[in-house]
Amino acid sequence: MALSALNQRRLANFRANRRAYWSLIIFGIVFVLSLFAEFIANDKPILVKYRGEYFTPIFNFYPETQFGGDFKTEAVYRDPEVKCLIATGGVLECFDDPDGILEQVELGTYDDPDFMRGWSMWPVIPYSYDTPVDRAGAAPLPPNGQNLLGTDDTKRDVLARIIYGFRLSILFTIIVTTLSSVIGIMAGAIQGFFGGLTDLILQRIIEIWGAVPSLYIIIIMFAIVGRGFWLLVFLMVLFGWIGLVGVVRAEFLRARNLEYVRAAKALGVSNWTIMFRHMLPNAMVATLTMLPFIVTGTIAGLASLDFLGFGLPSSAPSLGELTLQAKQNLQAPWLGFTAFFTFAIMLALLVFIFEGVRDAFDPRKTFE
Repeated sequence: MALSALNQRRLANFRANRRAYWSLIIFGIVFVLSLFAEFIANDKPILVKYRGEYFTPIFNFYPETQFGGDFKTEAVYRDPEVKCLIATGGVLECFDDPDGILEQVELGTYDDPDFMRGWSMWPVIPYSYDTPVDRAGAAPLPPNGQNLLGTDDTKRDVLARIIYGFRLSILFTIIVTTLSSVIGIMAGAIQGFFGGLTDLILQRIIEIWGAVPSLYIIIIMFAIVGRGFWLLVFLMVLFGWIGLVGVVRAEFLRARNLEYVRAAKALGVSNWTIMFRHMLPNAMVATLTMLPFIVTGTIAGLASLDFLGFGLPSSAPSLGELTLQAKQNLQAPWLGFTAFFTFAIMLALLVFIFEGVRDAFDPRKTFE
């Protein structure tokens, strides 16, 4: 479907804003890559060939017995014995000297009549966000060739946690911002369009609700129900929708008496059509002006709750929890630098993108 002339002008204005345009490209590439985090950082192979058959450990559960082992629990693919079983087609000698047999297989000198060579395709980073790293020394461990950003205080790979934590933070922010924006825009539109007693009642309700200490409510709910992703989304939306109400209300109060609104009412157009088809597009510039604050505030809110220990479950990959570890381990500066640059780059890209979107919707701004 072809874009209208107005939308084509908006798109051209956005592309002309080079900072916003390149920020969108960079952020889009990083975000899309993070969506496939399991293929980039994982302690399970992407694909395994064993005795002529192919297996996908990332998506499926396979017991060790599937590869000639003794246990019916899930295979530990990083274990030398399991690696040897896969490479040699399940010969029993792997349990005696797995490293020696693997070396023979790699050199091509292994000789067994039942030998069927297998292989494993591993991700670039052979650790998931919760995989303990097998390295000597006291945690947190400094960066090296095995762990490019070092490990945290429980010997988990920091780079893997950054990839998963970035994805979690952005998905959480998208869900919370979308739901909060829909509720806030609807509430502000109803207040501004109808005015009078409707505006008065809703405004008093919003003032009371805005005075409720949201942090205490979140702490109390987590103490009663337990921490969870969707519960935190619900609580953040419950208190986050107020941010857009005032801006949208002011725009609708200003536009409700304009001539095109009066003309639409005289023609019998329904109130909802007037509000969301004719008035809302004119209020989008002011609305988009507030979105960067809502997005960055949501990310900062999630990180703050995780930092305080009242956010996502402790098992989740959290950028706020990484910041807490940086505070508790000042002798490991790579944790602090990693947390700082991750937040700085992520928030800067988002602010630049939304600034470009806001300017693209503003008819008074043009770019050469």
